[in-house]
Amino acid sequence: MNVFRILGDLSHLLAMILLLGKIWRSKCCTGISGKSQILFALVFTTRYLDLFTNFISIYNTVMKVVFLLCAYVTVYMIYGKFRKTFDSENDTFRLEFLLVPVIGLSFLENYNFTPLEILWTFSIYLESVAILPQLFMISKTGEAETITTHYLFFLGLYRALYLANWIRRYQTENFYDQIAVVSGVVQTIFYCDFFYLYVTKVLKGKKLSLPMPI
Repeated sequence: MNVFRILGDLSHLLAMILLLGKIWRSKCCTGISGKSQILFALVFTTRYLDLFTNFISIYNTVMKVVFLLCAYVTVYMIYGKFRKTFDSENDTFRLEFLLVPVIGLSFLENYNFTPLEILWTFSIYLESVAILPQLFMISKTGEAETITTHYLFFLGLYRALYLANWIRRYQTENFYDQIAVVSGVVQTIFYCDFFYLYVTKVLKGKKLSLPMPI
């Protein structure tokens, strides 16, 4: 544990709370990709299968439970409680384009060819691309609500902080997780353009808008 890991977890948690709060207060999930939220729920489910078999610390266990609950509550709100406000016409990213290669890569590149290890690896690879349906949705509609951009910012910040965490762990523990680091770099790259727009527009009080795809 180091400060970057803790700040990363808090940034991740804040992102999820912001999204849940936005949906609950507005009673609306317009502009939010349900497909991305399904992928994130799948990420946590496959990653935390060791929840009842491998105790690391109270902090670790509590965070796992909280992330799982937040993920599934979000999916329920989008596809259940507030499904009438869900913008399915713009949430059209083909999930098989992500799931098929991620599944294949999980079998080819892992640390141990066991069910739990393959599922953990799958969760790492999937998390790196799970935000793509949301980014695709924003590019399709051409804009995003301010609260949604805050959610995306803290989600990207979480991953950037985790990269700093891996660097710190390598310096202090000589520990290097190639799968997690490479996946984290890929995920952070996806956020780069968004970070620029967030700083130059959203933080200046402007609405984030993107050119409509042709």
